[in-house]
This record gives sequence, structure tokens and C-alpha cells, in this order.
Amino acid sequence: MSERDGRIVVDGDRAVLRFERRLPFPVDVVWAAITDPAQRREWFGETTIEPREGGVIDMVADGPPLPPERKRMTGRILVWDPPHVFEHEWRQPIVEDGTVRYELAADGPDATLLRFSHRGLGVRNAGGFLGGTHAYLDRLEAHLAGEEPPDWTTRRLEVLNAGGTP
Repeated sequence: MSERDGRIVVDGDRAVLRFERRLPFPVDVVWAAITDPAQRREWFGETTIEPREGGVIDMVADGPPLPPERKRMTGRILVWDPPHVFEHEWRQPIVEDGTVRYELAADGPDATLLRFSHRGLGVRNAGGFLGGTHAYLDRLEAHLAGEEPPDWTTRRLEVLNAGGTP
């Protein structure tokens, strides 16, 4: 799989998910889509963000067929460097504590290179998160394009059927 489709890097009993996507939108537009709670609601789920280092992030993902308390993710913001780096803890009952990082770089005048990583996952859970993260990033791209984001469950299954990790 390519970095666009995501890959898992294993280090001992932990893993890192990595994605790299070229988005045909300026950095400030992508930054807003990943950090503005109203925009995140459109592609990820209900989100609260205190926009500063040390602030709190709280999200309840749309998509996974789980009770809300199992989908809730909380954490502290570790890096807040607008519009280039947004990094936060990922604490969720169904998975090991980890860290999620979005890095944005201009890729020409009207495009952005998004590097996404989720560190600290157990190897088995990383496999389970790969297709779901791919689906969320596809939903982000659709949101940026002004399109209806694909259904998370349907998109995740499409990714898995195309050869992704379960």
C-alpha cells in the first residue's frame, strides 16, 4: 500500500499508522477543516477543541457502530502551530493511548501535503484502525471539495475489500 492509502510501521509491540495525501486546497483551508469544530463535525464527528498547546480535545466519531462512550476520544493538545502542525493525545476506551499528528505543508500555490500519523497503537489495533482512518481521510477530502462525505462504514469496507488490513 502507498502512503496515500496508509501503512503500518511496527516497532516492537507498538505500531504507527502513516498517511500522506496531496490535497488540492491551500494550507489554511485544510488547517480550518481539521481544527475548526464545526468543520470537523462534517467529516469526523462532534468535536470540541481548545485551540492552544495544553488545550483539550474531545471527539465522538461518527461512523463506527459502537456506543458513544466507546467512540469518545479525549486528550491534550501537544503541538498547536497554525497552520502547520496539530498534534494531540488519543485516549479512547477501545485502544491503547496514543498520539495523532497532522502536518501540513504547501505543495504549490493551491495545494497541501498532509502527513498524518497515529502513534502508540498496539499492532493488532493498528490493523483495525487502518481502514477506518483511511475512510476518515476520504471524508475530509470530500468535505474540502464541497461534496457529501462517503458513509464511513461503507468506505471502510471498500478499503478492506481492496486489500487493506482488517
